[in-house]
Amino acid sequence: MTQTARHVGIGPERVLAGLVGRGILESRTPWMHEREAEAQGLRLLYALFDFTDRGWDDAELGTLLAAAQRVGFAGLNVTFPFKQAVIPLLDALSDGAAAVGAVNTVAFRDGRRIGFNTDVTGFAAGFRHGLEGVAPGRVLQLGCGGAGSATAHALLGALAAEQVLLFDTDPARIEALRADLAGRYGAGRVAVAADPVATAAGADGILNATPMGMAKFPGLPIAAAAIEPRHWVADIVYFPLETDLLAEARRKGCRTLDGSGMAVHQAVDAFEIFTGRRADHDRVRSSFAAFAAPGGASAAA
Repeated sequence: MTQTARHVGIGPERVLAGLVGRGILESRTPWMHEREAEAQGLRLLYALFDFTDRGWDDAELGTLLAAAQRVGFAGLNVTFPFKQAVIPLLDALSDGAAAVGAVNTVAFRDGRRIGFNTDVTGFAAGFRHGLEGVAPGRVLQLGCGGAGSATAHALLGALAAEQVLLFDTDPARIEALRADLAGRYGAGRVAVAADPVATAAGADGILNATPMGMAKFPGLPIAAAAIEPRHWVADIVYFPLETDLLAEARRKGCRTLDGSGMAVHQAVDAFEIFTGRRADHDRVRSSFAAFAAPGGASAAA
């Protein structure tokens, strides 16, 4: 018996998993995982570890990982602000996580902690589905953290964007991501956006890869005046699904992409990492939608 938390005894297989982050109490991830497990005859319990709600310091991340591993969790999803901070606490990274420099899923296997990143594939798949027929072109990306690293790799790699223009409030973070992307995709395909409003004027699309817009961080990541009807506008935030950014973009007639596609594809990939079973994508998407339907949220509680 390995430390993958797949406890097989009387009745269905049982799996423990969870999500680690800040401001995550409205996450639909537990609902998606538990409903998919039920459909497959598994007993899966998915817990939320919201450091803000629990009053925990960021430094306690290692303590939480150790405790989850010790009690038999299959793994943990990781979100803001821990996607990069978790890396030194792990034993190994998948090729994808190593390339992006961020982790959104940790698996506990045979006493080891393995980091994965499903943000890249999740965002690319969500973009193709939600903005069908749209060529990314030149993209102003707001945010260069763990999620921003993944979306930038997806844009320049799988989605073949012409250029990604990076903005973040931390200059060192911008430069680190710019240098990494330039080395992989060519210096001409990535640049720094010193003034995001001015940069938006020459961009085809605007992507929010910051936590701005989450229930805990309401507001716009860029001035409303910078958004033009010709832009496509995407947000990786999905709780709430209708962020202030997307509401403003839709008001102006932009094509928009919410965070649901990325969230669903991430859940599908993470479910397989945790359980060893492939999730049914259509069923997980239906579960995501059902969460917002009458009775959905209360049933998840």
